[in-house]
Amino acid sequence: MTSGQVHYEVVLTAGAEQDLESIYDYVCEFDGVINANQLLDRLMEVVEGLAQFPERGSYPSELATLGIKEYRQTLFKPYRVIYRVMATQVIIYLIADGHRQMQTVLTRRLLGS
Repeated sequence: MTSGQVHYEVVLTAGAEQDLESIYDYVCEFDGVINANQLLDRLMEVVEGLAQFPERGSYPSELATLGIKEYRQTLFKPYRVIYRVMATQVIIYLIADGHRQMQTVLTRRLLGS
């Protein structure tokens, strides 16, 4: 590690862990265990990559239009990983298929509405 580079701890909330389980189960059922394992591995690579570069993500447009810029997202199409950087932690709140009605999902999960 180069000097001055901060390494962040990546933490999945219970909701994000449940999201991964649901995605895995769905892909297992409709596309097979091998594809589900490969997808889960790739999603975890994306999540773990945030430990080095958490600021690389963009602001979710659904939240940015409301003036909320404390959450970021990174993409592994069609999936969106929604997270927040707090001190030296990256908190993963949501991992969802971007084709879903994201405004509702984000509002419910992040804003408690």
